[in-house]
Amino acid sequence: MSCSTLALHKTTVHRRLAAGNRAHILFHLLLILSIFYYRFSSYIETTSSYENFSTLAWTCMILAELILTLVWFFTQSFRWRPLTRNVFPENLSGEIDLPGVDIFVCTADPIKEPTLEVMNTVISAMSLDYPPEKLAVYLSDDGGAAVTLHGMKEAAVFARSWVPFCKKYGVKTRAPGAYFSGLSGGDERQHGGEFQDEVKEIKSKYEIFKKSVDSAGDGTHVDDINSISGNGRAPVVQVINDNRGSTDENDIKMPLLVYVSRERRPSYPHRFKAGALNALLRVSGILSNGPYIMVLDCDMFCNDPSSAKQAMCLHLDPSMSSELSFVQFPQMFYNVTKNDIYDGQTRSAFKTKWQGMDGLMGPVLTGSGYYLKKKALYGSPDQEDDTHLHQPDASSFGHSNLFIASINGATDKIEASTEELLREAHLLASCSFEKGTKWGSEIGYSYECLLESTFTGYYLQCKGWTSMYLYPEKPAFLGCAAIDMKDGLIQLRKWNGNLLELGFSKFSPLTYAISSRMSFLHSMCYAYFSFQPLLALSFLIYGLVPQFCFAKGIPVFPKVNEAWFIVFLALWISSHLQHMYEVFTSGGTLRTWWNEQRIWVIKVVSGSLFGCIDCIMKKLGISKTMFRLTNKAIAQEKVENYEKGKFDFEGAQLFMIPMVALAIWNSVCFIGGLWSIIEKGNVSDMFGQLLLSTFLVVVSYPIVEGIVTRKSRGKSE
Repeated sequence: MSCSTLALHKTTVHRRLAAGNRAHILFHLLLILSIFYYRFSSYIETTSSYENFSTLAWTCMILAELILTLVWFFTQSFRWRPLTRNVFPENLSGEIDLPGVDIFVCTADPIKEPTLEVMNTVISAMSLDYPPEKLAVYLSDDGGAAVTLHGMKEAAVFARSWVPFCKKYGVKTRAPGAYFSGLSGGDERQHGGEFQDEVKEIKSKYEIFKKSVDSAGDGTHVDDINSISGNGRAPVVQVINDNRGSTDENDIKMPLLVYVSRERRPSYPHRFKAGALNALLRVSGILSNGPYIMVLDCDMFCNDPSSAKQAMCLHLDPSMSSELSFVQFPQMFYNVTKNDIYDGQTRSAFKTKWQGMDGLMGPVLTGSGYYLKKKALYGSPDQEDDTHLHQPDASSFGHSNLFIASINGATDKIEASTEELLREAHLLASCSFEKGTKWGSEIGYSYECLLESTFTGYYLQCKGWTSMYLYPEKPAFLGCAAIDMKDGLIQLRKWNGNLLELGFSKFSPLTYAISSRMSFLHSMCYAYFSFQPLLALSFLIYGLVPQFCFAKGIPVFPKVNEAWFIVFLALWISSHLQHMYEVFTSGGTLRTWWNEQRIWVIKVVSGSLFGCIDCIMKKLGISKTMFRLTNKAIAQEKVENYEKGKFDFEGAQLFMIPMVALAIWNSVCFIGGLWSIIEKGNVSDMFGQLLLSTFLVVVSYPIVEGIVTRKSRGKSE
């Protein structure tokens, strides 16, 4: 496979930023050490001066600050060597040199994941600026819904008009729903009258397609492809559009399109999305056998048709290491406003942390929008010494000669009849195929954690594989962000619970990663992900203890006229200034900074806390692993509240109990503390707690506003 001699990519290491970050780390560390010196040196004197409760209060404060310090220490690895990358897809040699790419889209419920949105994602994937004979799009339907299969067939018909239209006029936004809703960015202004006529024609076809899909969904429920009984459901594999064997030059070239609904049996574990992806790996291995895969969430469409070529600029660059396993793009969202009250854009992750990890061994496998080398899922970078890749057998990969033959011949199509391939595909999508094999443990997507992509990426990097991060100016993929508190906290609870469980498992970054081929700094990045849910404990302590002591007149911070107070204040200001700098340099505003600060506190006290509780209950055997699917269908009322900058707590009442309790507690103690200051005149002793309580009152305002609004709405109804 040859590549152009021209440069395919450029890496820019931000040395000045790295130097500034390291200087700030040293400064911050000195402040932290000073605070602990103050805490421990003053511990006996301070606790003996007040009631016995003060001993417990100071102990709790030390514990909270130890956790904060630990998480801070892990966080600094992201700032050690930040870099950015630019790619030049125009320098790729002729399309004949491009490898095959298999695109995987997963869905599970046509009600929570509307079929029309899923089909828009599928069509956008079929429309990528890539040789169609080297593209294959697979949809995994774990719901087994007839409406989804019907939608696939209708999408294939519409795509035969849509794909040529996009390529003829260079349309950039290739999800038809996004294009016709005004997210196209003005593609139509580049053309004349003929273009406008074709737009009207193609829009008319889209309306027919849309009506057909929507009408098929009326009254349709999950699991109705074939009759579901207590015995489960048989596998379904259908080739919707076959691009193999066509010799007609006038025939419209389209990617291979395949529908897969894997077998479901009560006696076999489901394995959730990881099981679906592994089934697609096997089915695609014998049908298209592309050496690379791209995974998309069902609601995240391809926004830039050149994303595949952008990724190949890194995968195919001869100057790059053969250890590169995947190229990750950021997850961007079209419905996020400038006043992003829920931090749906996750700026801190995609504009700070991922770029920092890229300077080490590469970013996390984020679940969607990545191009991954298939062989990375089958073995280690040392392929000559890897028995899985060097001598694949049935004990590892399962009893399928066709699939085993495909493993070391990823650039060649399997020679077999269509009927034989489909029979084998049904076997590969069956429940029993993985029994007695190494799927989910050493091969494919891992079953060790419900966060299948995150853990699989972590496991690959422990084996020595690396990754790279691309943040292009035009978002490669766009999705729909959660714009209410409920869905955001459901996701956060799932992530934090499973990540904390990872931190205390045999795969802990503090033991397993450090002893593997992963670098120390990179393992600290994963340690941050695993242990940052413990911030919930620190926040609870900081939300309860100082406020109670404030009301009782017991100081837990230095007096305002003492030098030690300057140390605490400098640490607080230093943290916020660094956050502000990162926000401003990544295109954010002061409002962005405040929204991130506010939602961070709310999420830690609610979603992270419940994630910790989930982890503890699973460790005790009280609860079982559950897969919670977030709702992709958004009500108009939620959209209106979000655009007005109002928090929507509907359905999130349970999650908000800790935050509401803290808000009430803080308000009561704040009033009591003010009364105590007026009565005793000890403002210099209590100024630190007064400052903290004031900050928390401001942060809690959306909670109070949400409660009042909800009550007034209930009365009016």
